[in-house]
Amino acid sequence: MPEKVFKEKVLVYVVRDGKLLVFRHTDYSYEEVGIQVPAGSIRPGESPEAAALREAAEETGLSDFKIVRKLGEIDYDISPYRFEIQHRHVFQLELTQSTPDRWMSQEDHDGEQEPTHFECFWIPVEAAHILQSGQGALLGNLYE
Repeated sequence: MPEKVFKEKVLVYVVRDGKLLVFRHTDYSYEEVGIQVPAGSIRPGESPEAAALREAAEETGLSDFKIVRKLGEIDYDISPYRFEIQHRHVFQLELTQSTPDRWMSQEDHDGEQEPTHFECFWIPVEAAHILQSGQGALLGNLYE
């Protein structure tokens, strides 16, 4: 079995009016990728807070985010998808701009690969147990 690598990641919960901002990859089926919240890698020299704001903007196409608080850190083993243990810094973000109920977005990956297409939408926080790959693990911390 391949040796697992450790990656520093961020994951964000954007909550408004009891709903959580989520997205799906429109180039893949739900069975392949599920429903996700904005998340991604922390770049070298980047703070977790800066990475959280950047990832939220890149994946939703929106910009008016601010950090409410850090909810905690958690490790998640994403094997066998990738032999990787993700150390996730989880943040609650507030979005101050208005949005439609659903909108399309894309992440351009700094031009290093083809754009990834997303459909963003809001789900009740109580339904967020459907999030893929352990992304909902710290949702309970929203209520502490």
